[in-house]
Amino acid sequence: MRILLLTHGFNSLSQRLYAELAADGHQLSVEFDIRDSVAEEAVARFAPAFILAPFLKRAIPASIWQHCPCLVVHPGVVGDRGPSALDWAIQEGEEAWGVTVLQANGEMDAGDIWASRTFPMRAATKADLYRREVTESALACVRESLSRVDEWRRGHWRPTPLSAAGGRGRQRPLMRQSDRRIDWHLDDTTTVLARLRAADGVPGVADALFGEPCHLYDAHPGPRDAGGEPGACIARRDGAILRATVDGSVWIGHVRRQGTQQMLKLPATEAFAGQAAALPERPAVLMRAADDYGELHYQESAGGRVGFLSFAFYNGAMGTDQCRRLEAAIRQVAARPTRVLVLTGGPEFWSNGIHLARIEAAESAADESWANINAMDDVCASVIGLTDRLTVAALRGNAGAGGCFLALAADLIWAHPGVVLNPHYKNMGNLYGSEYWTYLLPRRLAADAANRLVEGRLPVTAGAAAAMGLIDRCFGRAGADFEAQTRARAEQLAADPALSERLAAKLARRAADEAAKPLAHYRDEELARMHRNFYGFDPSYHVARYHFVHKTPQSWTPRHLACHREPGWRRADGAAE
Repeated sequence: MRILLLTHGFNSLSQRLYAELAADGHQLSVEFDIRDSVAEEAVARFAPAFILAPFLKRAIPASIWQHCPCLVVHPGVVGDRGPSALDWAIQEGEEAWGVTVLQANGEMDAGDIWASRTFPMRAATKADLYRREVTESALACVRESLSRVDEWRRGHWRPTPLSAAGGRGRQRPLMRQSDRRIDWHLDDTTTVLARLRAADGVPGVADALFGEPCHLYDAHPGPRDAGGEPGACIARRDGAILRATVDGSVWIGHVRRQGTQQMLKLPATEAFAGQAAALPERPAVLMRAADDYGELHYQESAGGRVGFLSFAFYNGAMGTDQCRRLEAAIRQVAARPTRVLVLTGGPEFWSNGIHLARIEAAESAADESWANINAMDDVCASVIGLTDRLTVAALRGNAGAGGCFLALAADLIWAHPGVVLNPHYKNMGNLYGSEYWTYLLPRRLAADAANRLVEGRLPVTAGAAAAMGLIDRCFGRAGADFEAQTRARAEQLAADPALSERLAAKLARRAADEAAKPLAHYRDEELARMHRNFYGFDPSYHVARYHFVHKTPQSWTPRHLACHREPGWRRADGAAE
């Protein structure tokens, strides 16, 4: 079926739907919802059988939905209406929530219902729930809806009118900052976390730190015996600030400080560097309780044969100092007598490479870019250099750009079907990329396939990545199931009598590769191209980074997504454009 994705941006849900529906055999094109006339032109050029709207911030115009059926993905249960569906569900403590696919009409979220799904709610941020439960439910709803198209066209099936659908949803307004407000002297930790999680990603909770206005993000439970007056900032760790509540504390990982020139979302201790420096540091040891907050965490299997190193960096972005700490952690765990090391990234993201927001905020963006990419390369080199044990990259969440190639540094790569990879750099202003990708990618893909991957700039599902050989295994379901299967498989690797032979072969191959072309040469060649990206006459990288971190509204749809705008495109009627 020919399907046009009409979307505000190519977010995680849009990417997953694009990749999965393309794999299902549908012909897809994408148009960003910039204005009515642009969308109307896209519909005229592409002549879709259906329009799918996975992520919109305004209504589809009548000039489109009256002439072409439009299916809208709404992150709410049947009957729910309004732009803050997931925000309200989290903040009000809903035990279950859902996704509804409905047909656009003249009223927002009020169209006939094609499909719906419900899911149990977790104690997680809005963004995390959106990427996992909402996305999985949306994919199931969209596939169910598309399976009904033939019956619908023949008049054998009709979607359910909202008025007849029942459901417990209701019309709810846009959630405003007055609804999100935290009273630090009255609200307990559970309430504080719910409000912060409901606002994470966008828009954050308007509040103040050290008496200065800011927006708060990235909250985690702190110790119950932290001490301090409610609302007081009492310690720092891994870029976060510990803030007291009436019955405990919360870690605030990121803030957007008002009154600054750039208003970027940054680690709390960086945004308030002077004030945070006066707070006592509470460093986190690598091996500690799983619920004790910190970006890096290490544990071993009961028999001590397998180590698990997680690095839960916010949104998968890895700043220079975070890379340095991760590299140090890898050196530390390399001294442990384990046979297999599993690198698990974070629960939401494996890694997305260098930290663009911190680069944008730096005094010299070029200098910080250079420092950051070198630190990323050092992390990658430390993984490649672990020749005395088997390494596994277990992708619990999505990976993009340098994060994908960091995963390729491991001997094996595992992921679950919900993971989406973006193994390319060019969308960031034709960035060349490093992380030894020119060494690592050819070990897995032939030259033609590798070139199509990096030049195509399209999302790849874990299933497709496994089929092409980019990763080794795709199994399980997101969350506890994937983690349990990962542990079991890692234990099997460690117990395999052939592991010693496998490690010997690994060491021999690394030695042969080094003799043929030293790793340092790959790095030098990549960084020479990156140096031109950072310091050269072409400002494309700096312009693209600025628009990315400041979330500049889209002014056009990239041509690799909008195939209907390519020269020579032919409409369904065969007419050349």
